[in-house]
Amino acid sequence: MTSETVKPDGARVRSVLSVSKMDCPSEENLVRMALDKRDDITSLTFDLGARTVTVDHAGDGNDLVHALSPLGLGAQLRESHPLSAETTGSSALVETVISVPKMDCPSEENMIRMALANTVGIQALAFDLAARTLRVVHQGDVDPIAKQLTPLGLGARVVSSTPATGSSLPLPDTAGDAAEARTLRLLLAINGLMFLVEMVWGVIAQSTGLIADSLDMFADAAVYGLALYAVGRAASLKTRAAHMAGWLQLALALGALGEVIRRAFAGSEPESALMMGVGALALIANVACLVLIAKKRDRGAHMKASYIFSANDVIANLGVIVAGALVTWTGSSYPDLIIGTIIAVIVLLGARRILALR
Repeated sequence: MTSETVKPDGARVRSVLSVSKMDCPSEENLVRMALDKRDDITSLTFDLGARTVTVDHAGDGNDLVHALSPLGLGAQLRESHPLSAETTGSSALVETVISVPKMDCPSEENMIRMALANTVGIQALAFDLAARTLRVVHQGDVDPIAKQLTPLGLGARVVSSTPATGSSLPLPDTAGDAAEARTLRLLLAINGLMFLVEMVWGVIAQSTGLIADSLDMFADAAVYGLALYAVGRAASLKTRAAHMAGWLQLALALGALGEVIRRAFAGSEPESALMMGVGALALIANVACLVLIAKKRDRGAHMKASYIFSANDVIANLGVIVAGALVTWTGSSYPDLIIGTIIAVIVLLGARRILALR
């Protein structure tokens, strides 16, 4: 059923629209673009789980339904009521800058996106990994946003909150998003394949360094896979998938640390030639990832972050190669055990942060 409330011109109204076929970000973007043409709208709040959009505007709520009807998403006016002066003030958009000192790669960015996915009132997120800051355009108080970020352990701290301007809301770029998705699929394929290659040859070569580095590849593949999985799906499914990946990542990391401990006591004879050879192959794979991402770095913070993430992986690959050389030089397995421990701990910390998402 549709409720109708007609208000005189200039009166501020809050309308709640039911959009039965709006269940993913692509439909949200369609709705946003259809309503962006109206200059009487002061805020839009989407709830994909409930399939509703709340609009603060002037005039008749049914005008919004007419604007959305060409989309064929089943938009209906659920309710519409006047905004008091107090309510209008609380619905004003605010731009908050948050410092996140430990946010330096796509995994942390994705964790923040998932942590804030169901927070009411958020209109836009803009990430700057170079400066390690997050800009949030939202309604109401910033405290609920800060509370969602605290469990992640990334050191999030509110720097400033100021009234938002129209330029604070980024415009959707469908063509650019499709190009990014193609790049993410290639990155997922490369990292997924190298996870299997390094894991198998790590076992054959008795190298904890290669086994741990394969887990780093798995962590990368999980980041890119979750980004692709999120397209066209609700935020709750994205969080559920993240938890599944996090538990698997945690189990693999603990297994790698257990293998390090076992071999430290039982002894091992890592094949340095295989370590360096497979490490070099992984290095080539990550350099290929860097080349792919470099072409998209100007697309925004997410692709810049992916570039930083792959650059860090190159360092890990070099660590495995150096460890292999040290095994040959010293005749000891300790360099392999040390690099395996370092990489496994890094993967373990990443899993812990993913599982902190709610």
